[in-house]
Amino acid sequence: MALQIAALRREAGLTQKDLAKLLKVTQQQISRLESPGYEGHSLSTLRNVAKVLHARVRVVFEPVKKGAGMRVAEAAASYRTKRKTKKRV
Repeated sequence: MALQIAALRREAGLTQKDLAKLLKVTQQQISRLESPGYEGHSLSTLRNVAKVLHARVRVVFEPVKKGAGMRVAEAAASYRTKRKTKKRV
């Protein structure tokens, strides 16, 4: 999320100080929002940032399926072994 905020800000041609001025916060607060280790993003702050940067915030809740495990991109592949065929005499 932090990297997306920074990228949107740069695309808009704004510095952290410019964005801070538009949001009526300090540059330090923008720096904190753009820090990947920061976990204190509030939904209202994200909405304000999105509004100023002409973006939208989307939050999605997805059910966790039992036994699904963590998968990065695709479902696990199933591999078949070749069967030995009987020779006909």
